[in-house]
Amino acid sequence: MSLVNQLIAATLVAMMGLAGGTIYIASDSSKRMLTNQLESHALDTATHLGLYLAPYIANKDAATVETTINAIFDSGFYQRIDVVTAEGDMLFSKSTAPVIGNTVPQWFVDLVPLTPPAMTREVTYNWAKTGTIFVQGHPGYAYQAYWRVAQETLVLFLFLALLSTLAISLVLRIILRPLKGVEDQAIALTRKQYIEQPRIPKTRELRRVVEAMNQMVRQVHQMFEEQSQNIEELRRQAYRDDLTGLPNPRATRAQLGERLDYRQDFGPCALLYVHIDNLQALNQALGAEKTDNLIRLLSKQLSDICTGAGDHVMGRLSGADFTLLLKLPAPDQLQRIVNGLLSSIDQDYQQLRQSEAPTAAPVCIGIALGNDQTGAAQLQSNARLAIEKALQESRRVHQFQAPGDPQPVDESWHAHVSAAIENEQIFLQAQPVISTDEQQLHQEVFARILNRDNSPCSAGDFISVVRELGLMTDMDRAVVNHALQYLQQRPSGTALAINLSNESVSNPGFRQWLLERLSTLNERARLCIELNESSVLNNLEGIEGLRNALRTLGCRFGVDNFGVHPSGFGYLYKLQPDYIKIDGSLLHDIDNDAQDQFFVSSLVSVAHSLDIAAYAERVERSSQLTQLLRLKIDATQGFLHGTPKALE
Repeated sequence: MSLVNQLIAATLVAMMGLAGGTIYIASDSSKRMLTNQLESHALDTATHLGLYLAPYIANKDAATVETTINAIFDSGFYQRIDVVTAEGDMLFSKSTAPVIGNTVPQWFVDLVPLTPPAMTREVTYNWAKTGTIFVQGHPGYAYQAYWRVAQETLVLFLFLALLSTLAISLVLRIILRPLKGVEDQAIALTRKQYIEQPRIPKTRELRRVVEAMNQMVRQVHQMFEEQSQNIEELRRQAYRDDLTGLPNPRATRAQLGERLDYRQDFGPCALLYVHIDNLQALNQALGAEKTDNLIRLLSKQLSDICTGAGDHVMGRLSGADFTLLLKLPAPDQLQRIVNGLLSSIDQDYQQLRQSEAPTAAPVCIGIALGNDQTGAAQLQSNARLAIEKALQESRRVHQFQAPGDPQPVDESWHAHVSAAIENEQIFLQAQPVISTDEQQLHQEVFARILNRDNSPCSAGDFISVVRELGLMTDMDRAVVNHALQYLQQRPSGTALAINLSNESVSNPGFRQWLLERLSTLNERARLCIELNESSVLNNLEGIEGLRNALRTLGCRFGVDNFGVHPSGFGYLYKLQPDYIKIDGSLLHDIDNDAQDQFFVSSLVSVAHSLDIAAYAERVERSSQLTQLLRLKIDATQGFLHGTPKALE
């Protein structure tokens, strides 16, 4: 029972006790008054009969006495009347049983004993005593009056009690309303949501409780923010270049390996290797400050290229080297990107030199083309060879030519991919996610299509075409339909996780279709929806609504590739996913690198503090698994547990 209801009940009980005592006192007073009335009435009757019957009693005229008493007795107000002569003989006596009648319930008569008083009056005639008259009133009148008063009092009490209860309930609810806010704060705090009450009550005790609760919420929120800031600073030190803010060499190589060697979903690509020639001489010519400004400006020019380039990997490989991985553009577009970059850095260099004579910046670019089969190390090696060739020939740009370099996608492949997606001619592969107790939590599914030779092709071979054709939403619809069909056909099977694209979750129509589709599925509790961390941060408000709707439907929700986005992970507090998957680029050297271990341990700690499970991607070695278990990871996924296989 709530505190308000308990207070109302206690107040009502106190009121009932008070009312009961009041009713008892009033009833007892009424009882004494009625008894006095009966006594007075009996005495008056005896007096009047004595005056009237005195001569008849003296003459012992029993007939007249009987006639007179019968006339009075028939009124019903008397229970017994006796007339006794002076010698003590009974001249006449009449009595009736004290039957109350049907107007008063018997239980009330039994509950309230009421004995009418009997009054005696001596009768004198001619100054001599002639007899005695005994009169006892009938209790029926008293009981009727008493019962009527009790009914009226009870009805009035019930009406006033109901009215008082409603008034007290309203007043108590208004007074104790801040306690409901404190309850909501406590519940929200268990969900790692930090809300404060804006309205402070005027009641001193309640004001202290609300202020103390608000203070506690602020302190807990501040602790979480400080923890997030500390981890952000740790990430900046471990994975960010201090001068440019770009990923540092180890983070850049890890991300390249993650995309090209592990996921193999980047597809045909172009790697731009940007080199500042003879950085030491440039530093002496311009000075350290201007040289640093030139490096910052170069990093900004690269960031500007990435703004509209879609999927990419960018970072600083050394003091003089930068790299940028892009989806393979058309040759003329690639040329425009390179020429625009060189033109912009030349202008910046001219301003730093403060010279009117136009001078090209000592920057050259090596280009290497590749795909998911090329591999990150090979692609970087080819780009470095292109740089060396450019320096040897005193050229600013050189593209490495290798046998099998990817060519722009032809129209027939576009048509083939388009037909496969529109007809939902896809099949699913799956890779298990294994918990620390070696139980399979779910399988993450990957979409695949057949090439023109009816052989499965990697995601990188067709995803870029799907995105170029604007069919990502259609492909995600097909994946959802295939996965739901699989779950319906196997009611007791393993749960599936679907990773949706940014294009789909940013589309309100797709989100509505997905929720309507899931609402008709009996097995929706075995479905997990995953989103890339970038997709979450690009549309946090819309994703938050989707996450709440999925929670209502009973579907699990996870964030994929967690921990690499530069915007941090403060969004976890609002989004509250069921689990996160730490990006594989952070785990490649987890078994050897102390910085990686400490950073991943911090990410796991943050997730657990919010009651969010932490999973690890790209686990390939037993030593990685051992270290992750020591860091209290909840589950792992990777080639150690098996490569993706066809979902049967």
